[in-house]
Amino acid sequence: MNFYDKIAKGYEELYKEEQLKKIKLIKKYFKVKKEDKLLDVGCGTGLTTIPWRCKRYGIDPSKKLLDRARQKDKILYKQAYAEGIPYKDNFFDVVISITAIQNFHDIEKALKEIKRVGKDRFALSFLKKSSKKKKIEKLIKKLFNAKKIEEDKDIIFII
Repeated sequence: MNFYDKIAKGYEELYKEEQLKKIKLIKKYFKVKKEDKLLDVGCGTGLTTIPWRCKRYGIDPSKKLLDRARQKDKILYKQAYAEGIPYKDNFFDVVISITAIQNFHDIEKALKEIKRVGKDRFALSFLKKSSKKKKIEKLIKKLFNAKKIEEDKDIIFII
């Protein structure tokens, strides 16, 4: 995660507008209650975690991105990889991962972890231009019954 540690300071300048646009779109598909627990896998600086009004958690392997997230919000952030999510089975009502899947080391293992810790509501997105696009789509379709949405830069799956 050295790359993300290096760009942590300017991350939001680069991605804020497009990430918030994706969250706005995803929110149309979910009715989230205050008591729901939401996990953001690959949460970065918290851009895609903070807009939700529920019990929010985030994981990311980049210490510097998480440091920036913690400066803005008191959400429970943990430094962790998607391939080893440090929570119990079926712990979260909603699990999101926005524009992160293409960065996972072991995509299949990470998606299985996301499914393990979540109950029944998921939003998963990745870059359209990713060289791993076909592999990611195939794995998501194998593991989830998902609705596909194409956005400007991402492909989003709503489960």
